[in-house]
Amino acid sequence: MVKFAHLSDCHIGGWREEKLRELSIESFSVAAEKCIEENVDFVVIAGDLFNTSVPSIDALKMVTSCLKKLHDNGIRVYVIPGSHDYSPSGKTMLEVLERSGLCKIVFKFDRENGKLEITTDEKTGVKLAGMVGLRGGLEKFDYMKLDKMNLEDEKGVKIFLFHSLITEFKPVDFDMVDSEPLMSLPKGFNYYAGGHPHMVFKRDMTDDGYGMMAYPGPLFPNNFKELETLQSGGFYIVEIDKDGRCNVEHNKIELKRVVPLVFDAEGKSAADVTREIRDAISKNDTDDAVVTVRVEGCIGEGKTNDIPFKEIFDKCGAYIVLKNTYKLMSKEFAEVNVQSGSVSEIEDDVMRQQVKQFNVNFLGKNDGNELAKLLMNVFDKEKLEGERVNDFEGRVFSDAVKELGLNEVLKRAD
Repeated sequence: MVKFAHLSDCHIGGWREEKLRELSIESFSVAAEKCIEENVDFVVIAGDLFNTSVPSIDALKMVTSCLKKLHDNGIRVYVIPGSHDYSPSGKTMLEVLERSGLCKIVFKFDRENGKLEITTDEKTGVKLAGMVGLRGGLEKFDYMKLDKMNLEDEKGVKIFLFHSLITEFKPVDFDMVDSEPLMSLPKGFNYYAGGHPHMVFKRDMTDDGYGMMAYPGPLFPNNFKELETLQSGGFYIVEIDKDGRCNVEHNKIELKRVVPLVFDAEGKSAADVTREIRDAISKNDTDDAVVTVRVEGCIGEGKTNDIPFKEIFDKCGAYIVLKNTYKLMSKEFAEVNVQSGSVSEIEDDVMRQQVKQFNVNFLGKNDGNELAKLLMNVFDKEKLEGERVNDFEGRVFSDAVKELGLNEVLKRAD
């Protein structure tokens, strides 16, 4: 019997919020400890270990530490690059980890002849091969070149790693996601370790000539919606018996409780919405929890900034609160009347109607329209050819300080 762990879409370093970034990193550490506890033979990671091809030093240090612990316990790690941790130039930090002996990349593909090299795990004799995931679904061109014959003819227990959504398994809400037809994958593998779509899914496709198809979902939710719906991440532990059959068990990683709250503000006053949010938080145990607050609809009375979100959230005792008000608007904003005219005249008209709803008093400037135009001009700059990002950001900041008359204010602050 062979026992291994299947991880995918860890996206280490992906969250901008520091507390969630820490949870994402901790999830990988917890998964590594679980693999040691379960005494798995090896670990497969089906793409997007990191959120970028050049991760931060802190993220790299943590991942290296976990991989070293697995290595010291005799657990091998096999990986493929995903659409996030593989750059257009073909470079990936995974190559550095491979050179250090902490993992092995099983995407060894000769694009000239379409041959995909097979890697054999020395301890178990399991054969592994995998295909890279590229942004925009561009891996389809590699699949078009792939010579599946040598892969299908290979004998023994086999695992295929891939980082693509399979069309036949596409959920309704994944309609806009690029996918590959099932026929793109080579047949005859016992287990197909998938990644890319953040969904927990498994299906035995033995009758179709394949094997167990599985997506473990993200190791930790990677955005607001995933926190709402998945609430936790996880991975699979898989056992393949002597007859080649797979037993797949999903292991959740729940570091913090997630409390999702959704509010419909349609036609209500800002005061009513505020009251509803306060009541919901008081009725739920939000202490040390990750709280997501989604507010949608058009407020009938008042403005969106009349809802004291910060004041409410500061008192709820949560580990962190995430707010989504993308679809929240006030009646005043929803009913902007625009007269015909030139583009510049229409822009001025819209701007006047919007900014007049705010009391503007910034360094003596109480003309909101004038201030809005000034800010638009300041930030309407493009990065110059060859200009470094830090230099570009510094130039924009300097121009903003100058145009807004903040030089003296900053000097006094120093």
